[in-house]
Amino acid sequence: MGETASDFLAHRLGPLPAVALTGSVFVVALSLQLQAKRYAALLYWFAVIMVSVFGTLAADAVHVGFGVPYWASTVGFLLALGMIFTLWQRLEGTLSIHSVTTRRRELFYWAAVLATFALGTAAGDFTARTLGLGWLISGLLFAALIALPVLLRVRLKLSPVLAFWWAYVITRPVGASFADWVAVTHSQGGLGLGTGVVTLGLSGLILVFMLVSAAHKSHSSATSEALTPAD
Repeated sequence: MGETASDFLAHRLGPLPAVALTGSVFVVALSLQLQAKRYAALLYWFAVIMVSVFGTLAADAVHVGFGVPYWASTVGFLLALGMIFTLWQRLEGTLSIHSVTTRRRELFYWAAVLATFALGTAAGDFTARTLGLGWLISGLLFAALIALPVLLRVRLKLSPVLAFWWAYVITRPVGASFADWVAVTHSQGGLGLGTGVVTLGLSGLILVFMLVSAAHKSHSSATSEALTPAD
């Protein structure tokens, strides 16, 4: 969703206003998430959506606004993500998402997520545009790469933490490539549905997922309380 939503906003508002708008909403969404005392599906996914849109726009701005080649921005965001992981590991001793139980670890988590979306955007554009593979082939390429940690986990006992982050990072260019393929015109090798239609469709799916997740969490909490013996 982040890819098509960012393209939609950039074309209608302009790159800089779109970055400013989504950046402001992202700050609000992240603030609400950080202030939450417990996990709230709606707040969490609101933050994820905004980091996906803002991260995509920020990555595009590096290329469009400053003329940085896609290969260079890909390397730059990869290095940034590597530095985040390195600092996170050194200070906290683990990169497991199950250990994200403190404010500092959550800040590291969101910094990694933001860098992941920016990296995925740059990498997807690099393969599709610079290498000329197109959106569909790029999507299939990254889909194959996302399966590697599963195989390595089975064959070589790859660390579950490494496997998770590998898959998480690659998820971004997979989704972006297929979303672009569905949205862009036939002359660009796509299905031509348009960024607006694709964004609305994906937003609807995400909304349904958020509501189901929130309802499941509420039901699980109620069931747990009902099964807890009274003092």
